[in-house]
Amino acid sequence: MADKIRIILIDDHHVVRQGLRSYLESFPDMQIVGEAANGEVALENLENWLPDVAVVDLQLPGGIDGIETTRRIRAITPHTQVVVLTAHTDEARVVAALRAGAIGYLRKDTQPETLLTAIRAAARGQSLLDPAVANVVLQELVGGNKDELTVREIEVLKLLAGGRTNREIAESLVIGEETVKTHVGNILAKLHLAHRAQAVLYAVKRGLISLDEIDV
Repeated sequence: MADKIRIILIDDHHVVRQGLRSYLESFPDMQIVGEAANGEVALENLENWLPDVAVVDLQLPGGIDGIETTRRIRAITPHTQVVVLTAHTDEARVVAALRAGAIGYLRKDTQPETLLTAIRAAARGQSLLDPAVANVVLQELVGGNKDELTVREIEVLKLLAGGRTNREIAESLVIGEETVKTHVGNILAKLHLAHRAQAVLYAVKRGLISLDEIDV
């Protein structure tokens, strides 16, 4: 089978980490390579663990909260995608986490299979946001005008927001995958967005795609 998704769990509650480990490792494509009760320990071990996905709680003890932990993970190991799993859904924290580089944001009362889907999506570079969270931040996360984008960039953005991979976008538009990467980079730069997850919310806010069409 293909390589397993390497996952680290960052949460100060041992029982939460234990439950997540037991659940996730019951699937053959999942491997927990590290656990940490705070951001400091996670960051100290990050380059040894080299995870594909980090599942991070926002409320962590010590001097580094989940948002700063997310930001540093993305800086130290840019290939590591961060899925936030937290009880906090207030607008300020959601926006801060996405701007720090989180690709997914789920509430702790989410269904286990939704977390599983989010981790698999994150490993592919795709976003999964709790619908309630998405609704909270649609009006505040991003600005800009969709007229800043070319017709082709809007086409790419719609497909990206719909959960398509670069390869799938390339096949759909009959263009090269490298061209898609260039378009995505231009979209993020033009709209002053730091991450694909923000692009999804931008697309919903500007009416390019509905929440019901988001499929990762």
